[in-house]
Amino acid sequence: MTAAMSSVMTRFRFSGSVDTLGGDDGHQLFNRSAITDFTIQETARSIIERVRTSGDVALLEMARDLDRVDLDSLEVPEDVISRSLSALSTDFQNALRRSARNIERVHAASRPESTTIEVEPGVTVTRRPDALARIGVYAPGGKAAYASSVLMAAIPARVAGVSEVILCSPPSHGGLPAREVLAASAIAGVDRVFAVGGAGAIAAMAIGTATVPRVDKIVGPGNAYVAEAKIQLTSEVAIDSPAGPSELLVIADDSADPAVIAREVSAQAEHDTRAVVVVIAVGEGMAEKISAAIDADIVMQPRADTIREALATRGGVLSAQSVRDAIEAANSFAPEHLLIATRDAQAVADSIRSAGSVFLGETSSVAFGDYITGANHVLPTGGMARC
Repeated sequence: MTAAMSSVMTRFRFSGSVDTLGGDDGHQLFNRSAITDFTIQETARSIIERVRTSGDVALLEMARDLDRVDLDSLEVPEDVISRSLSALSTDFQNALRRSARNIERVHAASRPESTTIEVEPGVTVTRRPDALARIGVYAPGGKAAYASSVLMAAIPARVAGVSEVILCSPPSHGGLPAREVLAASAIAGVDRVFAVGGAGAIAAMAIGTATVPRVDKIVGPGNAYVAEAKIQLTSEVAIDSPAGPSELLVIADDSADPAVIAREVSAQAEHDTRAVVVVIAVGEGMAEKISAAIDADIVMQPRADTIREALATRGGVLSAQSVRDAIEAANSFAPEHLLIATRDAQAVADSIRSAGSVFLGETSSVAFGDYITGANHVLPTGGMARC
């Protein structure tokens, strides 16, 4: 294995197994297991105990201390939620509704049904998928607010027949969650919304306070403190998963347009400075072409600083000798998102056994498809797609 630096991403060349990727850089790319951060652990534990002891008082204090806002009430009024939807542009509203319709269709088609089997004469076993009574959705705020996270979590709950859906999201300077989050809540049919963020929101939904009801399960992405709070509270509430930073792996041969690959890389890396983005290039000179295209694309992006930091720390362009080698690397990596931009992408996909969501062909944009196809983008990270 050899590695050489482009202006943004580390470049590697390998043949055969990705085990040939040695050194700290190669290890960092393929080993995304969570490293225990005792500061995060202790902070989350402290927040959970504050909520357990003081309930709403603790949540109001943390809103003031952490979010820099004084709240009169934790719950967002229904009329404020409905006005948030009407305040968005027509195009934005239509995009949210289109996404919501597709999510509903996909999840309705995969809703589990009751099954009964007579295992031997006189012995019958029935499995019945009963819906939960109440779930809690967490929608991140802070640097960016994703209305899609609300749709992806709340709509499947509605399809499943969950009786009540509540949502927590951090308050902005105006004392309310992001307008886009509130609008998506209206479209998804969320019953109650609370201006509560971070580990405090997870604790409130898991334990219950005078205002925030206790839920049966918590779903939705969040930062490291949110993920840690979910882990610590698993003995008290069910969770979806302690999701890590967003991930994208691209397999591209010399039939792919480097500029298209670069746009997909930027679109994923802009999520978070901790996002993981890896490209496996097959074909003479493809790694160099893709690296140059990425460098050129970044300067046009509004979140260029975030993209650069993400790619400099958790990004790489790998040069593989064959598509077969690339497939082996992809299965070892087990990415959250996999884009296959090769000749006969379907044949490549048939050999993929470890990925959260697979997109076939360079026109099957991950950035776009993640929001609009209806397939859920709450997916396994950190190699958990192997499970």
